[in-house]
Amino acid sequence: MLGLTPGLTLADARARIPHLVAVDMDRAADAALLARLADWCDRYTPLVTVEEPDGLVLDITGCVHLFAGEAGLRRTVMQGLARGGLTVRGSVAGTPQAAAALARFGRKALGRHDIVPPGEEEMAVRPLPAAALGVSPEVLLALTRAGLKTVGDLAERPRAPLATRFGADLPVRLARILGQEDIGISPRRPLPPCLVERRFAEPVAREEDIDAALAGLAHRAGRILAERGEGGRRFEAAFFRADGRVTRLAVATGRPARDAAVVMRLFRERLAALADPLDPGFGFDLLRLAVTACEPLGESQVSLDGRTVEDEEVAALVDRLGARFGAAAVLRPAFVDTHIPERAVRMVPAALDDDGTAPPCGWPVERPADPPARPVHLFDPPQPIEALAEVPDGPPLRFRWRRVLHEIARAEGPERIAPEWWRDEAGEEPTRDYYRVEDARGRRFWVFRQGLFGEAPAPRWFLHGIFA
Repeated sequence: MLGLTPGLTLADARARIPHLVAVDMDRAADAALLARLADWCDRYTPLVTVEEPDGLVLDITGCVHLFAGEAGLRRTVMQGLARGGLTVRGSVAGTPQAAAALARFGRKALGRHDIVPPGEEEMAVRPLPAAALGVSPEVLLALTRAGLKTVGDLAERPRAPLATRFGADLPVRLARILGQEDIGISPRRPLPPCLVERRFAEPVAREEDIDAALAGLAHRAGRILAERGEGGRRFEAAFFRADGRVTRLAVATGRPARDAAVVMRLFRERLAALADPLDPGFGFDLLRLAVTACEPLGESQVSLDGRTVEDEEVAALVDRLGARFGAAAVLRPAFVDTHIPERAVRMVPAALDDDGTAPPCGWPVERPADPPARPVHLFDPPQPIEALAEVPDGPPLRFRWRRVLHEIARAEGPERIAPEWWRDEAGEEPTRDYYRVEDARGRRFWVFRQGLFGEAPAPRWFLHGIFA
C-alpha cells in the first residue's frame, strides 16, 4: 500500500515517505520473540519448530479435533497472534514446505488455498514464484535467466536435468513443496512418551485450584504408565498463562515412579524452593504434564528383611532433596572403568542427568569369599612412608608411617599399574607396584612403590589406603 518492499534502500524509502521512522535491526531480540511465540504455540500442538527469521511451523496432526477442524485451529492461532499486535499469515497443507511457501508467497487472490485439501498441494503451489523453494540467491538467479520463474514451470520439467544444472537439492525441495515427499519437522522439544493436559474455560489463579488440577494430571499420567507397565523418571509441568507466557518446572526421580502422591510431593517441594514464586498473572488457561523419561516398572514386593522399603525410602529422600536443592546438589559415587585408583570413582547426580538419563554406576562384582582387592578408604594424596624391602623389587618387610613402625607379617602382590598411555600426562606418571600387606597386629594396608629401579627418579613408597 505504501510502496515499500523488502530490499528497498532507506534513502528510496524516505523519498517516498518523508516521515518514515527507522530503527536498527536487533536479531537477538527478534529470535527471542520468535522463541516466545513458539512457546505460546505449544498450547495447540507439542510439535512446533522455528523457521528463521520470521516463521513458525506447527504439526497439527491429531490436534484439529480439539478446535472443530483445521479452519477453527487456524483461525484461533491467527486471532491470538493478531491480538498481540502482530501481522501474520498462515496456511495449512500436507507438508511443512508447502504450508510455509503458501504463507510466505501466496497472494490474496489465493485465499482459497489457506487450507489445502489433501492431495491438492501441487495445484495450490504451482502459481508461486520460484523463490518459494527456498533456494540460494545464485540458484534463483539462474532459474530466472532460464525462464523458470514459478513452481509450476519447474514441476513440468524432468527432475534429472534440473539436478544436473541447478544442483541435487532442487528436485528434493520441489518434491516437498509439491506434496510428493513429506519428511515432517524437527520439533523444538522432543515429543514425550506420556503427555496429559487440562484446559480451562476460564483462567485459574488460586494456588488450591492449580494444585488440584496438577494432581489430577498426575493421576491420569499414573494410570497411563500403569497400563504400559512403566514408571516416570522425569516429569515436566507447563503452566500456560492467558497472556501467552509459559512457565515450565521439572522434577526427577531416583527410580521409576507413577504414584501421583510421590510426583505431587516433588512438585510442591520444587515450587516451595523457587526464588521467584509462580506468578499466575491473569490466570492459567492450560496446564500440561509431560513424562519426558520412562523406564519399565513392575509391581514391587517387600522382602522379609525390609530391604525394599529401605531402598524406596532412600530414593524418596533423594528425590525430595533434589527437588528442593537441585539435582546437581545431591550426588552419589559412580564407578569409572580405569585401573588408576584415584580416578576409579566420580560423583554424579543421584537422580538424572540433564538429558533425562541415569548416569552409569556399574560397580565391579566380587565373589563373597574373596577378600577385597582395594580398600574403601583411600588417602588423597597418598601418604609417603619409609619402607624397607628384602629385595629391591619385593614387598616391604617393615614401614614407618606417622612415626609408627609396622612390621609386616603377610604380603600379597605386586599388582602393577602402568599410566594410561592415551592421556597427555602419561609420560610424567611413573609405574606403580601395589601390595596388600598385614602387620603383626592384624592391621591391613594398601601400599605401593612408585617408579622402577634403574630409572630416574629413584623409587618411593606410599600408603594409599587402609582395609577396614
